[in-house]
Amino acid sequence: MFDGYDSCSEDTSSSSSSEESEEEVAPLPSSLPIIKNNGQVYTYPDGKSGMATCEMCGMVGVRDAFYSKTKRFCSVSCSRSYSSNSKKASILARLQGKPPTKKAKVLQKQPLVAKLAAYAQYQATLQNQAKTKAAVPVEGFSWGNYINSNSFTAAPVTCFKHAPMGTCWGDISEGVRVEVPNTDCSLPTKVFWIAGVIKLAGYNALLRYEGFENDSSLDFWCNVCGSDIHPVGWCATSGKPLVPPRTIQHKYTNWKAFLVKRLTGAKTLPPDFSQKVTESMQYPFKTSMRVEVVDKTHLCRTRVAVVESVIGGRLRLVYEESEDKSDDFWCHMYSPLIHHIGWSRSIGHRFKRSDITKKQDGHFDAPPHLFMKVKEVDTAGEWFKEGMKLEAIDPLNLSAICVATIRKVLADGYLMIGIDGSEAADGSDWFCYHATSPSIFPVGFCEINMIELTPPRGYAKLPFKWFDYLRETDSIAAPVKLFNKEVPNHGFHVGMKLEAVDLMEPRLVCVATVTRIIHRLLRIHFDGWEDEYDQWVDCESPDLYPVGWCQLTGYQLQPPAPQSSRDSQSSSSKQKKKAKSQQYKGHKKMTSLQLKEEFLDGEEYSFLQGASDQESNGSASYYIKQEP
Repeated sequence: MFDGYDSCSEDTSSSSSSEESEEEVAPLPSSLPIIKNNGQVYTYPDGKSGMATCEMCGMVGVRDAFYSKTKRFCSVSCSRSYSSNSKKASILARLQGKPPTKKAKVLQKQPLVAKLAAYAQYQATLQNQAKTKAAVPVEGFSWGNYINSNSFTAAPVTCFKHAPMGTCWGDISEGVRVEVPNTDCSLPTKVFWIAGVIKLAGYNALLRYEGFENDSSLDFWCNVCGSDIHPVGWCATSGKPLVPPRTIQHKYTNWKAFLVKRLTGAKTLPPDFSQKVTESMQYPFKTSMRVEVVDKTHLCRTRVAVVESVIGGRLRLVYEESEDKSDDFWCHMYSPLIHHIGWSRSIGHRFKRSDITKKQDGHFDAPPHLFMKVKEVDTAGEWFKEGMKLEAIDPLNLSAICVATIRKVLADGYLMIGIDGSEAADGSDWFCYHATSPSIFPVGFCEINMIELTPPRGYAKLPFKWFDYLRETDSIAAPVKLFNKEVPNHGFHVGMKLEAVDLMEPRLVCVATVTRIIHRLLRIHFDGWEDEYDQWVDCESPDLYPVGWCQLTGYQLQPPAPQSSRDSQSSSSKQKKKAKSQQYKGHKKMTSLQLKEEFLDGEEYSFLQGASDQESNGSASYYIKQEP
């Protein structure tokens, strides 16, 4: 084991680079009769009034349908994007059909007057509009520094069964010894030394070289699954030299005897750890596979999409009819939002037929066995019926659990759910949940667990009471026994840090915190943002990841909003948070992906929900009152 001990070392160096680009904004033509009233309402050349312009994407619409009391933004996504450069860091890359990368640039806030000019010019069919596109590099973020400076705790890898090593992490813990490169050395070759795990944070470990005792001056963070981390004995079998750090070389004359004494009885990584990491990062979905995925413009139906890329198990799906491959959708391969070809027909779900009559060359249907299976249910006896009431996470506003209605019962346990008071006349915003989905709840769930229930929009009889509402609507509540009440031993605790997908902008993976736990339901807070952007997510959601997942898979992590951005968040946002009431929290979300280099006159719904239909063997009383 210690045959690799030697006395050599190497120098290390690093380099960095950055780039910037700018473009001027055309001045506002003085001939455009734009009238500003009360800060946010405008009358345009076409004579429309009662309108508002989104200060982020420039979208113009009916003021009453805009987000928040001040009507400054068309959606939660735009409100958040306006407030932080970090949130806009990957917009350019996303619009080009690329995943966020370390070289992603950010868009600076556009002057409101420039957006108004763009709209006015478009509406009046004048000359080409221009938009601000100044770009600056994304600021770096270090999980190690963030955790150290705030004494945070991260959720363990074992909480994430869908993540690499989630089911085979073993007993890796504080005290485990590993062999790592020795950076405190001046020899020209790469050498190694033993280090011990001082603290674990997801995949990341705080390491200290053997021999430093209580001296933390050279402690460093490292991803345990990285290529430079090896079990003790690897240097001996690989012919690599073990060299003590220069700072402590004088402490002992017989380092081999020192290591023998310190490592006797110590734990290290399994010999096949690196192989397991590699195997756990092999994903069955391949590019060019065809799947059925929810249509982001009409939630009630699915469309055919093609896998364009796979990053860490996350799929970039391009809708089959998108010629330039810009119409895409991001989700995890275990998401309940994707299905095999033919799934919609088999259960009676609405489906948008493609104009493409035959498969394109190289495209092939993904095998059905690759998709996440849902629990079989017995629909022969008492079962859900159309018109029954329940509570459900709003897929268009994931911070809210709303009053909802079963609009249609499909085959194999699937249900079409509508949010009371905000449904489209044609049912285009109904959403498909499985009966076992952890995102639907029986009547009274929110009250029992002290969660704010969002009543139907326009409902005047507040505070909302289910008994009165059922009587007024001549409805019945869905039977409690039909809901999924299984609660796994998930291992999450309030305050734990993790990396979470912003399901309103599903390309983004952000620094996040668990702030509430209600049975299997987690309240996810995005660090640096107002509480109104929180999202309810299931504990087994494939959109949650351990600290260090982005680094491991090569995906870009969105850091917490900087203090300057937090300070710039509107006072109206804070007032809204303080004055929370049982009212519908905004119109259906319009996707912030509409921010393009040309002004868009259409709008899309952006939705996603974070619950997984995965089942667990654990169980718990689902209706015991929980402390907030």
